[in-house]
Amino acid sequence: MAQSIYKLVDDLPAKSMTTRMLGALDWVVPGEWKNIVGFENTIRAVTGETDQTRIQRIGERAIHLFNDKSQGYQSAIWLYQTVDSVQKLGGMAAFTNKLSTSFGFLKFLGRITPKSDTTQAVDFGIKTVTEIVAFCKINGIPGDSVGQFVESLADYRHEALMRMAALISVDGLLPLGPEFLDKTLSLLDKTGAGALEGNAAFQKIRSMIPGGNTADQMKFIQKGVGETKNWMGSFVQKHGLTPDKIVSNLRGKISGLDGKLDYVAAVIDMSTNYYEHTGVQSVARSLISRAAAEI
Repeated sequence: MAQSIYKLVDDLPAKSMTTRMLGALDWVVPGEWKNIVGFENTIRAVTGETDQTRIQRIGERAIHLFNDKSQGYQSAIWLYQTVDSVQKLGGMAAFTNKLSTSFGFLKFLGRITPKSDTTQAVDFGIKTVTEIVAFCKINGIPGDSVGQFVESLADYRHEALMRMAALISVDGLLPLGPEFLDKTLSLLDKTGAGALEGNAAFQKIRSMIPGGNTADQMKFIQKGVGETKNWMGSFVQKHGLTPDKIVSNLRGKISGLDGKLDYVAAVIDMSTNYYEHTGVQSVARSLISRAAAEI
């Protein structure tokens, strides 16, 4: 890992397209997410500590835990960073494909880019599995513990809950519509392992996804989406989420989000890194909470 956890947290932007996007989704989980930046600020916010000596000790212990490669914190950060670093390619592919269907002289682009629905479905599946595997890494449990992850969703708070709200909203509902879960499972089943072989995000993180080969890893992705389906579906109903409501709030906070919903989703893909941003915050929170308990 090139950077320490304190550097990663200190370098989080106070304002960016990502923070504006997350702020525009605050109505989904009001009060759960605050853009806390700075390692010491995070220690104070998570623990409530005001004693500088104790804050220093908590910080040192958290850094030690993060640097210990036998723990899973560095792997979790890498997963969050990596899936976001290549999502822009998926967003560009979806956006380019939409252009090819809208403008006759760009039809050739449609032959060299994936269908946008397939791209978005695979992206959604990979992001869901990234969350599962990162959760397992942070908590020191086997990476295929989907059941434990699903149980933990009832206790998701703060940055983790906001990340799931954003996943459902901008990677599920916007590009794929109200039936995004069934659509994702159907498309994953239809495309099979071949869709993963050509996916940049999968190629980057495949070593972390349980399964002895691509076909087994596709089954794990399908399992991950399938077993989180009830929780996500209930989340959508509980919060009254609809594509129109989501995009209306996004347009109220971010200028330039014009056009159809799938165009908006592609622009968000290309211009934000909410998995990395909230992932760093989640890992920092977990480290700091553990460090405080241990000292």
